[in-house]
Amino acid sequence: MTNTILNFQTATGHEVLAAAGKKYLRPGGRIATKKLFQWANFQPGETVLELGSSFGYSAIALAKKYHIKVVGIEKNPDSVARARNNICAAGLENQVEIIEGNIFNLEAISGKFNYVLAEAILTMQSPLGKAKILAEIHNRLKPGGKFLSHELLATNKEEQIRVDLARVIRVNSTPLSESNWITAFATAGLQVEKCQTDSMNLLNLGRIFQDEGFFNTTRILWNILTQRDIRKRVLEIHQVFHKYQHELRYIILCAVAQ
Repeated sequence: MTNTILNFQTATGHEVLAAAGKKYLRPGGRIATKKLFQWANFQPGETVLELGSSFGYSAIALAKKYHIKVVGIEKNPDSVARARNNICAAGLENQVEIIEGNIFNLEAISGKFNYVLAEAILTMQSPLGKAKILAEIHNRLKPGGKFLSHELLATNKEEQIRVDLARVIRVNSTPLSESNWITAFATAGLQVEKCQTDSMNLLNLGRIFQDEGFFNTTRILWNILTQRDIRKRVLEIHQVFHKYQHELRYIILCAVAQ
């Protein structure tokens, strides 16, 4: 996948799933992201800052579909290199730029944006980390700009979920309740206009087919079946998702900078 050899014992959950071949790692799948983008109502020529751009797939898709300009920030240098290759292959060098950097240092990015997009980013942060990133997101938005967020939601057993997710994902994941997400946004000057929650089926086979398509789903299943280290980690993650299938959901939010 990259030039770095992945240690599957210590790698984060999203790195393991990416190594298995999964391209779409959003908790609500493509359907949730599509709804979020409908709320955004992108206009040609507008600008988007995407946090955690990975290999650039979503940035490229955004630029192609909505004719907007996307700046992505990604800390993994191998992912940045791959994203830039993907952008060149798509012929979108004038519309998409990937910057190697840290989401905790957004002030290093010049200018302000019509939108900031973060999917499956804030959940992985501590309460203090969430607050810092949200404050920086507010500072990167133009007045009236929109923050588009897609995260995990805990309807109950928040502490139990946090502990079990941290164990299998290798990140101190902290999903919040709907009211706590809205409060966190409001504290940073981001007024939630729209929000929606539903079941989280990231590793449900039907959802994988829906998000990845037949050929990539087949490749993902083959990698899981034939690579023991990947299989072990994916099964651990799946067991926790199944354990909390009634309490662990996704949430999408569209908030406006005040």
